[in-house]
Amino acid sequence: MRERDVESYLKTNIERIGGMCLKFVSPGKSGVPDRICLLPNGRQFFVELKAPGKKLTALQRKVKKQFMQLGHTVFVADCKKEVDEIIDYVTGRWPE
Repeated sequence: MRERDVESYLKTNIERIGGMCLKFVSPGKSGVPDRICLLPNGRQFFVELKAPGKKLTALQRKVKKQFMQLGHTVFVADCKKEVDEIIDYVTGRWPE
């Protein structure tokens, strides 16, 4: 499985629950997460997608920490199971 397979799976499943899963690119700022996910009721979060078994780079870890210090949720997924866990979390346990 490749990173793009995990990314496609995320996009499909976010759309299935009524959300949008947008490619997130920030010119001049490297290391940002791959996707921003927008859900009903104003909920949003970021997802960094990796090829199975791959880890965040030092820059990605730094940017993730910065985002989280600003109060944003950032998930990392490298397989469909982790995407399923994200979907379960945001649909069942995330406060409205």
